[in-house]
Amino acid sequence: MKEITAIIRRDKLAETKTVLDELGYPSVSIQSVDGRGKQRGAVCDSDLDPELPDKYCTSVRLTPTPSTYALEHTLPKVALFVPKRMLTMVVPDDVVSKIVKSLIKINQTGKTGDGKIFVSPIESALRLRTGEKDGEAIS
Repeated sequence: MKEITAIIRRDKLAETKTVLDELGYPSVSIQSVDGRGKQRGAVCDSDLDPELPDKYCTSVRLTPTPSTYALEHTLPKVALFVPKRMLTMVVPDDVVSKIVKSLIKINQTGKTGDGKIFVSPIESALRLRTGEKDGEAIS
């Protein structure tokens, strides 16, 4: 068994849930989370999330460094955390690849803020209502 945790854009949630249901894996926990990546919450692309308030649409510029470009905020430094959705599901090992590929297909836009997917091993599972264990508990 594996646990798949996906942090995705809010506007991709409905489509993601639909595809997981079509794949036969509708059991998922969803949380509203705030976070930031390498860009430190700076957003210079308005379609990161069409529902984001203006405070996330900060002005940024790239400044050259010896080997690369550095992101420099032109506004005061503030810890901006962008709202996302975090999905967590436990699935059998043999379907992990299919689910991850589907998550990528739906959620990858190629722009900053697409999110992350993590896959972790699960030692055991137990369904509280029936006492079923492991594979039976997640089916």
